[in-house]
Amino acid sequence: MTSPFQSIRAIDYTVILVRDMEAMKHFYEDVLGFVFIRELSETWREYRVGSNTLVLARPRRLADEPATPKGSASVQLAFRVPPPDVDRCAEWLARTKIAMLSPPTSHAFGHRTLFFRDPDGNLIEIYAEI
Repeated sequence: MTSPFQSIRAIDYTVILVRDMEAMKHFYEDVLGFVFIRELSETWREYRVGSNTLVLARPRRLADEPATPKGSASVQLAFRVPPPDVDRCAEWLARTKIAMLSPPTSHAFGHRTLFFRDPDGNLIEIYAEI
């Protein structure tokens, strides 16, 4: 029998469960510059990222469990950019005083990467195929 889940063709939206909504709003809007779509409530904000939607949501709204401990990544998000933009993103992070976990690095497997964290500790990867 074939699983009906094989009909899934895309991730429509990704929800990041946040601890500090104000810090996360500042980071995703002002630092990363994601396009704000709408706010359904004070616990749910949506951003356009390419053809996808990224949502910031408070956990108590969606699940009855404690937040992830500070410093622990809940998710890793990988955002693809054109090759020259990996270094431009690193320069932007330096200007906005966001610490990088690793500077732009070219890898033998054909990616140039940059890693840093959002205010809630989620791992952010900027990469390009080279």
